[in-house]
Amino acid sequence: MDEFDYIIVGAGSAGCVLANRLSANPSHRVLLVEAGGHDRNIFVQMPTALSYPMAMDRFNWGYYSEPEPGLDGRCISCPRGKGLGGTSSINGMVYVRGNPHDFEEWESLGAEGWGYRDCLPYFKRAEAWVGGGNTYRGGDGYLGVSAGNEMRLNPLYRAFIDAGVEAGYPETKDYNGEHQEGFGPMHMTVRNGVRESTARAYLKPIMHRSNLTILTNALVHHIEFLENRAIGIRLEIGGTLKTIHFKRELLLTAGAIASPMLLQRSGIGSAESLSAFGVKTVRNLYGVGENLQDHLEVYFQFHCKEPITLNSKLNFFSKFLIGAKWLLFKKGLGATNHFESCAFIRSKKGLKSPDIQYHFLPAAMRYDGTPSIDGHGFQVHVGPNKPKSRGCVKISSADATAAPSILFNYYQHEEDIQSWRQCIRLTREIMKQPAMDKYRGAEIQPGFDVNSDADIDAWVKQNVESAYHPAGTCKMGNPGDPLAVVDKNCNVIGIENLRVVDASVFPTLPNGNINAPVIMVAEKIADVILGKESLARSDVSIKVPIEWQKRQREGTPIRKADAM
Repeated sequence: MDEFDYIIVGAGSAGCVLANRLSANPSHRVLLVEAGGHDRNIFVQMPTALSYPMAMDRFNWGYYSEPEPGLDGRCISCPRGKGLGGTSSINGMVYVRGNPHDFEEWESLGAEGWGYRDCLPYFKRAEAWVGGGNTYRGGDGYLGVSAGNEMRLNPLYRAFIDAGVEAGYPETKDYNGEHQEGFGPMHMTVRNGVRESTARAYLKPIMHRSNLTILTNALVHHIEFLENRAIGIRLEIGGTLKTIHFKRELLLTAGAIASPMLLQRSGIGSAESLSAFGVKTVRNLYGVGENLQDHLEVYFQFHCKEPITLNSKLNFFSKFLIGAKWLLFKKGLGATNHFESCAFIRSKKGLKSPDIQYHFLPAAMRYDGTPSIDGHGFQVHVGPNKPKSRGCVKISSADATAAPSILFNYYQHEEDIQSWRQCIRLTREIMKQPAMDKYRGAEIQPGFDVNSDADIDAWVKQNVESAYHPAGTCKMGNPGDPLAVVDKNCNVIGIENLRVVDASVFPTLPNGNINAPVIMVAEKIADVILGKESLARSDVSIKVPIEWQKRQREGTPIRKADAM
């Protein structure tokens, strides 16, 4: 335990990938350190039970933001995964890579070599897509990705897609392929009916490697330095503090909240902020913990006129039958996250790529799995995905067990406020299309009385929730960027032998859920660490919508929102 070649801190979406790739060389001694425990739990493995592990202290750090000024002072839940697989063991299992233009944006902001054509080969390398490999999809990677039940289980999934087409938007067969924009089936990290966390995909197959050591229930207090060179970590395991050294590199993969916290506790961050907690500054790096971004969403809910929704499956007996079928066969309603159809649209003309995302759910329910109404209903989770508001993460104490101070500054930028107003109005228009007439009852929320800008603003502030996609707190960029924390190879600027590899390095949020791009980043940086030549850039075009400067969508809606 005295010395390893590589130490990886955090066994989440990125850490499991790096542990796999680095230990593939038997001459490398690799240590993977995780503050939580193992992931062996039926609620983690069963896709439909996704709300349970998130509600368990065993698997969730359970952070909350400070009172958010833009949301009437509400403190917003910020779940973070604890245990093998990290947040990939408690998330909604939605697999979205983002739009090609998101990665072009990264490169324009100083992340050289991170354009879409550079990233696509690593998305493909990671993936075992149920449909097999092609120009855009990977067929033989570690991460199993499926299309769920292909919408067979409920006609509402198809109705939602048809409503989008009737509203003038395209239908897309594969939003992770050539065309993200449009309405289509949603993909999930589920393989053979079981959650495909990175622990299951990347770690479980290689746990037998003699050169890989996995420490669980081990909390890293701080990084040890020799001048400007990282040399080890100080951690607590079983109530005992010990220092472990490494020969080559230390890799922080603890996520957008914990990675900047560990840097700050170790003396890397704003010298002024660190001194307030008695932390000696090793490197004055202002951007650590800054640039915090997150996606917000609301539930747009309706009563359903047909008794076909999941609301009839929320009683104990139905859950028992669903669970029994899953335990025996890994099939049925237990084998899906129930987000089987989705959409990505542009909120206005002048945008080259979508900035609003939809997850459709054939039930009216809360995230904890309890019903919102008596009877039947359905809902669509929706929110703008390219926020301009920025927040920060700061340690609240030098104590490693102290919760951080998190302030997202949600809903503060005027463009975000305008985007939400447009989002509510566009959603209402889509849900009023003829395809939904057979099913759509009264609008539960926001409710037809929420119409004016002031009404929408007030309702959003009181009802919006995090989509659980924090990112950006150790921004990748040029060393001259005052917010940059790591360079294009994820090296911490001004520090030797130390990298950050997780969602914190994103310059901006991609248009979608962030688990897939985190895995891609880890795959790409693994080659850098190992000194391998990068995979060849993909020779693909990057599409833009027809007449995107003049049109918000391709067609004309059959029914305008105010026509009913």
